[in-house]
Amino acid sequence: MASAITTLAAEAPQLSAANTGFMLICSALVMLMTPGLAFFYGGMVRVKSSLNMLMMSFISLGIVTILWVLFGFSLAFGADTGSVIGWSADYVGLSGIGLTELWDGYTVPVYVFAVFQLMFAIITPALISGALADRVKFTAWALFITLWATLVYFPVAHWVWGAGGWLFELGVIDFAGGTAVHINAGAAALGVILVIGKRVGFKKDPMRPHSLPLVMLGAGLLWFGWFGFNAGSWLGNDDGIGAVMFVNTQVATAAAMLAWLAYEKIRHGSFTTLGAASGAVAGLVAITPSGGSCSPLGAIAIGAIAGLACAMAVGLKYKFGYDDSLDVVGVHLVGGILGSLLVGLFATGGVQSEAKGLFYGGGLEQLGKQAIGVFAVLAYSLVASALLAFVLDKTIGMRVTEDDEVSGIDQVEHAESAYDFSGAGGGASSRSTTATTPVAAASKKVDA
Repeated sequence: MASAITTLAAEAPQLSAANTGFMLICSALVMLMTPGLAFFYGGMVRVKSSLNMLMMSFISLGIVTILWVLFGFSLAFGADTGSVIGWSADYVGLSGIGLTELWDGYTVPVYVFAVFQLMFAIITPALISGALADRVKFTAWALFITLWATLVYFPVAHWVWGAGGWLFELGVIDFAGGTAVHINAGAAALGVILVIGKRVGFKKDPMRPHSLPLVMLGAGLLWFGWFGFNAGSWLGNDDGIGAVMFVNTQVATAAAMLAWLAYEKIRHGSFTTLGAASGAVAGLVAITPSGGSCSPLGAIAIGAIAGLACAMAVGLKYKFGYDDSLDVVGVHLVGGILGSLLVGLFATGGVQSEAKGLFYGGGLEQLGKQAIGVFAVLAYSLVASALLAFVLDKTIGMRVTEDDEVSGIDQVEHAESAYDFSGAGGGASSRSTTATTPVAAASKKVDA
């Protein structure tokens, strides 16, 4: 992720219409990823929870956007204070920014950089929601997003990408979000589920995806939008580095998908659509921090390693007994850790920076820096997120009641159902639907 640097006035760049347009398109692609994530997660849950899953992503578009404009951009990318947080009065409310004022050292306006980063801030808490499917009050989730973005995401984004942030100054490489986005979200998911506990029927009842076509649609939108997520993070297209990242994104994703499917075939005897979608996401996650540092051959290796490791990791929840509903820990935390650490092995020194990994004669120095970044973000997000969940659980309560969870969180929290099985329609009038009605009976059959 490109960050602010100081440039001599005589060398100050000029606004580039081409780069500005490119970055606006990339911002729109990243925005599309959040609805894509909603579809991806929404298809993976049971039918009685699908609308709630969609809404847990969509609400982030509303809440985080307002927070970002009011103070989030200032906290993440304002002038550094103590290497841990930023603050610039001109960024509060985005009110003191000139129309053509450039982000320091780049050819795009501050407004463009701000809106691009906003889309990262939106999708990161939405990623957490997949671990909490079926059982969280929507009001509690909305409040959690508000607090988590303020106390966890904005500071971590400054550490990693903000000028003066301590991980940025240390030399930790995170091209587009392995630490700030994926490890951050994955660790948060683990912290919250350790507090709120398992779903009713975990490891006993079948909890199969209700719509694999919806899952595949969501995965396709994520893959498409990820090109903006990754290639756009260089903030321009003048030197070819963004193009390398674009290629590496495609290559690593393909390799991860194939590796996941191969593992499935060997272990379970089948190539599944869910495995293909999950493998693709694992590759996207792993290449996000590393793709600006490696060659396409390195991207194949990173993708294959991530696909295999994440396929193996998703089963850990059954071994250790934590209920990560949609494998946020197994894919985003594990994939983010691998992608960030593998920079220390596969960095060529000839793409985004001169830093070289172990396999290219750089020794262990960069690997050590990457490890510091990985475990610092993991520890902070895990502890802070667990504390936030604990406080909310003890005050307003994080979970719906057991009866409401069993009957279906969609009706309880949103007074709607995803599918009109009876032809009578959804909406508020259906809130009184009981298990004896045709709608509820059909829902129970699908859930089974």
